[in-house]
Amino acid sequence: MNSFNLINDIIQNNNKFVITTHVNPDGDAIGSELALARYLEKLGKEVRIINHSPTPQFLLFLLGNNEEIELFDSSKHAELISSSDVIFSLDLNQLSRAGSMEEELRTSKAKKVCIDHHEFPEEFADVMLIDTNKSSTGEIIYNFLINSNFQIDYDVALPLYVAIITDTGSFRFDRTTPDVHRLTAQLLETGIDPKFVYREVYEQGTANRIQLLGIALSSLTIADEGKISYMVISKSDLTKTETDEEDVEGFVNYNLTIKGVEVGIFFFEMDDVVKVSFRSVKKVPVNELAKRFNGGGHFHAAGARIHGLELKSAIEKVLNEANKFVKEYK
Repeated sequence: MNSFNLINDIIQNNNKFVITTHVNPDGDAIGSELALARYLEKLGKEVRIINHSPTPQFLLFLLGNNEEIELFDSSKHAELISSSDVIFSLDLNQLSRAGSMEEELRTSKAKKVCIDHHEFPEEFADVMLIDTNKSSTGEIIYNFLINSNFQIDYDVALPLYVAIITDTGSFRFDRTTPDVHRLTAQLLETGIDPKFVYREVYEQGTANRIQLLGIALSSLTIADEGKISYMVISKSDLTKTETDEEDVEGFVNYNLTIKGVEVGIFFFEMDDVVKVSFRSVKKVPVNELAKRFNGGGHFHAAGARIHGLELKSAIEKVLNEANKFVKEYK
């Protein structure tokens, strides 16, 4: 029996579902959660979406109401997670990335289903549906729904569309296949307005975020004979611009707009950790680079969190390893 059929059986034979994703969820994470939850609700199932992190502002337009996605509170949700029949982990293949929810997810007796498209999964679920050839978790959810003979309507199509456009960089990243374009056409036929979605996702930032971007761009530094570009945002930059973590989303990509750059890195200083985002072109596998710092991701897009080092030391350490990678894979 294939994974789709196994998941269908689990859905048909259970009633209480919890859906969750990784810390600091992106469009693929939130879109996949909403699409699956709305499908389950249409089947008459009890569904709760519970996340460690708040939903980013640029994705709030997807929500039907303020309670559709809940912020994890152990006093409210520990028993719910423990007593649920099934837990879906979407766009999340290592439970450490569930943040404060990790212990409850590990100890729950519920059946666990993981649906994801990233490499290096942790084998924690009863069903591990991992397809690293897919553009997004949203693409996998779409294929699952089609396999289930579900007629995808606008309410389900909209979050799937957002999941796919955000994780493909509006159809410019790796794994943007002909199949991705075909399924996107099917989603658009439900009445989605691409102009509206693009504006909500990409063009509704605050003036403060633009000021923060200016600081990031002014920090841009070229290293390794033009092969590496990096930018830095410190905690004081957030304070100065009255911004927060979600406002740096996408900043790393500006590094790769510079001719000749093969690896782009974004350093983000947080209270107790330095978050590092990696992007690459051509031959450099930044997921392998991220693994050197207990991170992971895709061949050309990955990330890591460095504990126990100040920002300056973290930058030096990462650049030293990045330099080795660029030389090794040239």
